[in-house]
Amino acid sequence: MAAPHLRPVDVVPVPDPDAQAPHPAPARRERILHVFRAPVGGLFRHVLDVARLQIAAGHEVGFFCDASTGGERAAAVLADLTPRLALGLTRVPMRRNPHPRDLAAVAGLYRLMGRTAPTVLHGHGSKGGLFARIAVAPRGVADPVRAYTPHGGSFNYRPGSALHQVYMAAEAALSRRTDVFLFESEYIAGRYRAFVGETDRLVRIVPNGIDASEFAPIDRAPDPFDLVYIGELRDAKGVPVLFEALARLRHAFDRRLTLLVVGSGPDEAALKARADRLGLSGAIRFEPPQAIRSALCRGRVMVVPSFAESLPYVVLEAAAAAQPLVATTVGGIPEIFGPAAGALVPPRDVEALALAVMRKLDQPETERQGEAAGLSAFIRTRFSMQRMADGVLAGYAAAHAQRAGALPVPGAPAPSRR
Repeated sequence: MAAPHLRPVDVVPVPDPDAQAPHPAPARRERILHVFRAPVGGLFRHVLDVARLQIAAGHEVGFFCDASTGGERAAAVLADLTPRLALGLTRVPMRRNPHPRDLAAVAGLYRLMGRTAPTVLHGHGSKGGLFARIAVAPRGVADPVRAYTPHGGSFNYRPGSALHQVYMAAEAALSRRTDVFLFESEYIAGRYRAFVGETDRLVRIVPNGIDASEFAPIDRAPDPFDLVYIGELRDAKGVPVLFEALARLRHAFDRRLTLLVVGSGPDEAALKARADRLGLSGAIRFEPPQAIRSALCRGRVMVVPSFAESLPYVVLEAAAAAQPLVATTVGGIPEIFGPAAGALVPPRDVEALALAVMRKLDQPETERQGEAAGLSAFIRTRFSMQRMADGVLAGYAAAHAQRAGALPVPGAPAPSRR
């Protein structure tokens, strides 16, 4: 497949993140179906934040997602929001990887489109992006704008692996069914260019954003753990490397540090067994997922040892709250750290992570908190939740305008002046 021309990406201007001006009436009232698989993690938070602000701005919104993931916590959040979802909440079984039952999910989306007549289908993540782009509009329903936000997804597979090649081929094929790409980081946009190719579709980079209230300082709990990890319990998040670094600090430097691990995931049992083998069972406490600020206040330093990320909310939230951080230089994390990105450590490097943790803990308190406050100030100027929502709506509007001929097709020759 010939790779069409890639136009420069558009970055939405940053408004004042603390501005609380009322929403004007929308120029166009959209009917938006957000399509995604698992109601968990940063992807779910992104969808919730965008949807709530879209509803507040006068648009009609609905969700189409998996029925088997998320547990009680997701069910409670969705139940609370459902009365405000004009297009409803539809949950059907979805598998993480391609599966014959995907056909049943696509059929369910087709029927939902017939009932709701959306003007926008916004797919999130690999599976949501697949469904939102292959579903055809029923007879009598205008074809909606197809928007796609990857959130890492298929782009986080190891380049060159069989799965990565399959998914990149699928992304290339699906690009023709995409009106607008809404990349959440420069990193993922770059991964798209590198492994899928150039695109003649509309492209916007609309970074994840957080609310002004999330910059409130944290009240540190008495007798906190030295370190805290918050996230999924699986190898790709680098938790085994964190455990190895703790063991290294214990055996080589006699630093008997304590670690609070907050989260759940498919590798939880294996990680607990690994901690036992490393002699760390007495130094690590495992707790289930909980509100991030309740976990942050119980650790002096948060560690993010990931092997792959997009633009992780957990880092944005911790940095906004001025939580001292040690993180790896993967995905969009350098975009979050900005001028402080030089402090990030390489992924999978036990020695580098151990030394970075030790340096951070050994800093004078005023210096450590000063660095954290500086990063918080940087985040405040660049990662606004309202900016994110406005950027998403601007992407939809540009796609509508291009369909109507009000915008030129990217890469197309200029019209003749004769």
